[in-house]
Formats: sequence, C-alpha cells, structure tokens
Amino acid sequence: MAKSSGGVSALTRSLAVLDVFTVDTPFLTVTEIARRVGYPVSSTHRLVRELTRNRLLEPVEGGRYRLGNRLWELGSKTPGSLGLREIAQPFMAELHRRIGQHVQLAVLYGIDALIVERISVRDAVVNATVVGGHMPLPHTATGLALLAHAPSAVLAEVRRVGLQPPSARALQTDADLESALAATRRRGYAIADGFIYPGSAGVAAPVTGADGQVVAALGAVVPSGSDLGGVGGLVHHAARGVSRALARAHLPPGHPHARPGGPWRYLVNSSTLSMRYLEDQVDASDASG
Repeated sequence: MAKSSGGVSALTRSLAVLDVFTVDTPFLTVTEIARRVGYPVSSTHRLVRELTRNRLLEPVEGGRYRLGNRLWELGSKTPGSLGLREIAQPFMAELHRRIGQHVQLAVLYGIDALIVERISVRDAVVNATVVGGHMPLPHTATGLALLAHAPSAVLAEVRRVGLQPPSARALQTDADLESALAATRRRGYAIADGFIYPGSAGVAAPVTGADGQVVAALGAVVPSGSDLGGVGGLVHHAARGVSRALARAHLPPGHPHARPGGPWRYLVNSSTLSMRYLEDQVDASDASG
C-alpha cells in the first residue's frame, strides 16, 4: 500500500474520509470532509474522487457526497452483520409483539455498542439509538450486557476514557459500573433505567455464538416504571433463542439439528423450502464444477 507524505497509508486515509460520515452528518462537501479529517482540500478531493469511482461514495445535489451502497453490499456479506441480523429477526419480532416497544440488536464496537437492527412502533417511548449509530458501553443496557462479558482490555479502556455519564441517573463512578456489571452477570440481563432519557428504560441480554462467546446483545427500550424484571425475563428468553439458532447454523452439515442452506445458513434466515433451494443450488454448482 502506497504511503502518503505523512507516512499514513492510502487505505487509512480513505477510511478516515469514510468515517466522517455519520447518522448526524450523512451529506458532506469535499471542503467539509477535508476540515473534519484535517487533510488539504486538494488531497481530499483526490481521495473522494477515487472513493466515488469505486462506488464507496456517491455524489448528491449541492456538491455533496454520501456513503455509497457498495459499503452496504460489502457489509452484508459478513456473518457478523447480516447473518446475525437475519438469524435474530424472528426472535426480535416475537419479542416486539409481546412488549410493543423498541427491540434492538447491538454488537461490540471498540468501547461502544453498535446498533445493527431495530424494530419499533410509532407510539413507543423515546429511544436515542438508531441503526448504524453507536453509544458508549456504560450508557445503555445493550452496552452493559456486552461489557459484562467483554475482554478485560475493553473494560480497562472504558475506565481509562471515563464514564462521562449522560444524566444524573446514569452510572457515575467506577463502583457504580462494577455493581451494574455484577448485577448483569447475576440475573442474566442488564438494566439501564433513565440513563439517557428519564421516561425510558433499557433492558438487554447477551447473545452467544457457536463457541459460547458473547457476540451481541439483544435489548428492549420500554417506559421507565415498567415491570423491568418481567421484561428482562422476556429479553433473556429471546436472547437464548437467538443463541441456539446461531449454534445450529454452525453445526456440521448432516447433523440432525443443523439448519438447512449450505453455506447460506450463516447469512440467510428464510423459509425451510427456500433454504433447501439455496443449498441445492450450491450442490448443483459444485457438481457441475
């Protein structure tokens, strides 16, 4: 990979450009991009032109750019995003039907929780998260569920950065954090009551992958003052269902409990007939090759 004059690779510089686009600032001009990344406008323009040529950025009106759909296409090929979401969706839908509020799925993203899927209704309580957005781990129930089972290095980094509580009801000290994590491990789900918005409470449980390690957190946002223990039981049950489905997706082909679909079973969750059809197409392609 060629290096820039500052010793930074072209890939790193390109990623820096892509990273300035957020849910809050989805459309930016070259000048705005340059200001946010700290690069000269001329070199930023070259990077933007290259990213656009490869469909990682797309031009929109007013001389602005947005992230390109090719990024979604690339991201959708990873089992860690599309596969997880697809397998979790039926359980999320059932949980949503039972509680009638927000249901969301998050994964670890540095020291943040990244929301990869969400189901909601118009009259649900306030929820500050959006799909593709991320929040500091100590600020939400999904974050606490992830942090309670994260590597020690993640917890150490959270402590180094500091809690930066978003409200008076959020975790204020390291002792508060330790108590919340211990309670999360003990009962099997995390609670964040009024941490961000006083009328909303988050409840989340960890989701494990085929190796038994936590890969995500399934959460709900409900009105503060709800029966959070009852909601926690529902969330925990749904998270265990997702975990079992993920484990089935990784069973060896031919196992009596393996999900059909061949290599697609890691990425797609469809009807049994559809999964068998996809598996047959792969088998036919292998036979012809």
